[in-house]
Amino acid sequence: MARLTSDFWVSAYLRQAGLVGLVAVLRRRGAREAGAVFVKLDRLDGTAALYGPAPQALAADDGERRFQLLIDADPLAIEDRVERELRFDGDLWLVEIENRAGDPRLLIVES
Repeated sequence: MARLTSDFWVSAYLRQAGLVGLVAVLRRRGAREAGAVFVKLDRLDGTAALYGPAPQALAADDGERRFQLLIDADPLAIEDRVERELRFDGDLWLVEIENRAGDPRLLIVES
């Protein structure tokens, strides 16, 4: 099955979050077709988490994007990690979602 472009996936993710009453914003637009998507979860309690693309070995052939938890820490540590990722991949997308329940609304795999 063909995988959705990053542009399309991010647009759908933002719309879905809004439909369920969550605040989600695009903080950085990456490569339209295939830029890696990272999601920062802000729990609104001084903690945050960063999710990034799951390794290809953990991906399935169903076209769904899968994510893994990269870091769960205070927001400043998350921002430092994002800066490192940007130095490595300048084409990445960064989405931020706020959810007190701590649910990033992603398909997450355990590494």
